[in-house]
Amino acid sequence: MALHTIDVDKASFDEVVIEGSRKAPVVVDFWAPWCGPCRALTPILEKLAAEYDGRFVLAKVNSDENPELSARYGVRGIPNVKAFAQGELVDEFSGAVPESGVRAFLDRLVPSPADELRDEAAAVYAQTRDADRALEILSRAEALDQSNEDIRIDRAELLTDAGRRTQANQVLAALKPLTQMGARVNALKAKLDLAEGAADAPGVDDLQKRIAANENDLEARLQLAHAHAAAKRYREALEQLLEIVGRDRAFGEDAGRKTMLKVFELLGNTGDLVSEFRKKLARTMN
Repeated sequence: MALHTIDVDKASFDEVVIEGSRKAPVVVDFWAPWCGPCRALTPILEKLAAEYDGRFVLAKVNSDENPELSARYGVRGIPNVKAFAQGELVDEFSGAVPESGVRAFLDRLVPSPADELRDEAAAVYAQTRDADRALEILSRAEALDQSNEDIRIDRAELLTDAGRRTQANQVLAALKPLTQMGARVNALKAKLDLAEGAADAPGVDDLQKRIAANENDLEARLQLAHAHAAAKRYREALEQLLEIVGRDRAFGEDAGRKTMLKVFELLGNTGDLVSEFRKKLARTMN
């Protein structure tokens, strides 16, 4: 039996498939000796298991000998192929799919070498904060998959987090127009805009003293909101921005409301905090 292909039965299924899929994806081939389509599909699966060289494991289940497993996973016809990752069933197909279709199925399941490098770059930066090292890993990923815009977004995200805003803006500007419309890019643009606003602002203590001395110092409130957002204190930022909208909607060409929308964008336009302040903003503007 090939290194990355294994026969499993009821006794070994949970160990090989459920627990094994926490280390690498496992593709389960439900087959039977009498099944003609199985004789066409199984060699394709075995060939690709060898080609992918450990990026997934192929587990073969003789459905005639293991009816309990077939019933457990609702196998009504064979060949039936089910994919497991992190202990869960995540995808499947039935019938004798051609090799191109099997490859497409596997590519949804198995990270590409470029994606593995993306994960490595993220892990390196999270552990070491070494931006240059992480960027070098992303360059290797891009060399493997030059059409992958997600790698470039990773680069812009890393540069933004490292405070290299000019470089991050340059990377974003070079993305394809359709990519620039995506939620992840919009959140990055919002983060960059908010960071720019905080870059030259006085310290938080000074801004709070200005507001305590003059509650209508809306410029101080705006700068404080930027500072809070840059420090991921999003509730405090939104509270200051809502105060600006309530006191003077026209201030800074509607800067209070527009900056609130940037914070919502940064937060992915979802979640309890966004919902809460959308309602507060609507009430304030009425």
